[in-house]
Amino acid sequence: MKKNSFQFAGYVLLLATIIACSKVPITGRKQVSLIPETELISMSLTEYASFLKTNPPAGNHEQNTIMVKQIGNKIQQAVTKYMSQNKLSSRLAGYKWEFNLVNDPQVNAWCMPGGKVVVYSGLLGVTQNENALAIVMGHEIAHAVARHGNERMSQGLVTQLGGVALGVALQSKSAETQALFQTAYGVGSTVAVMLPYSRLHETEADKMGLIFAAMAGYDPREAPKFWQRMSAKGGAKQPEILSTHPSDATRISDLNKFMPQAMKYYKP
Repeated sequence: MKKNSFQFAGYVLLLATIIACSKVPITGRKQVSLIPETELISMSLTEYASFLKTNPPAGNHEQNTIMVKQIGNKIQQAVTKYMSQNKLSSRLAGYKWEFNLVNDPQVNAWCMPGGKVVVYSGLLGVTQNENALAIVMGHEIAHAVARHGNERMSQGLVTQLGGVALGVALQSKSAETQALFQTAYGVGSTVAVMLPYSRLHETEADKMGLIFAAMAGYDPREAPKFWQRMSAKGGAKQPEILSTHPSDATRISDLNKFMPQAMKYYKP
């Protein structure tokens, strides 16, 4: 009886995988997202509000805050335009964009489902200019638009919950589900089994982010320069095979190869 139950769960999962197959904008890669995006947007609202309570945004009148919001609004318009032109507007359903700068020395930024973006002040010392910051913000927004977190959560739920119905896991909002959400969107620890796939996501977000930033009027040629500055920071780094990100050298090479495509969208 128990064996039959697991077999049935496997068949349901297989069917859900087939139904949930879609393509990532710009790259056209086929992906499987088993979790309704509406559920993730709902979870992101809770997580985002909780994060901002313990990490208050910088003052709205500060110059850097104004810059972050201005760049975010321009990229939002570019994303909306691209999706509309390619009949993909439904992918942004439920988005309520928000861009905040928090005072934290980490060199980091992230975007949750629904367009909830955070930039850490530590990042500004490396970006150094609006073009570079737009490249990073475009990259993080691309992760959300591409639904990379949904893919990672889908994998994690199947792996950790061993065939338990996804609907039950989401309805209960179990500790496992919450932890997977935090991991998928950069606010939790890294799950080793997902590392190789995450590198694929990073490269995909680089390409998408370049186009979104270029459409917003920011020079995509700033991207390799930014990563050169990141590389120059030095410090101990994991081998690429163990990292969630491509090595700096690999990333710069890939960005330069994709640059002619991105430049087609750039209108200063």
